[in-house]
Amino acid sequence: MKNHSEEESAEGRVTSPMQSFNGRQAGIGVVVLLVGLGIAYLIPTVL
Repeated sequence: MKNHSEEESAEGRVTSPMQSFNGRQAGIGVVVLLVGLGIAYLIPTVL
């Protein structure tokens, strides 16, 4: 079993790589966020 207290090299482990994105993809993300918030909060409030 591996000892978790040992330091791993920065090159050997990548847990959450950032990928580049453009403005269109960010806009789609904002639209998805707004639709999700509407479903979660606005629809139950109206009903």
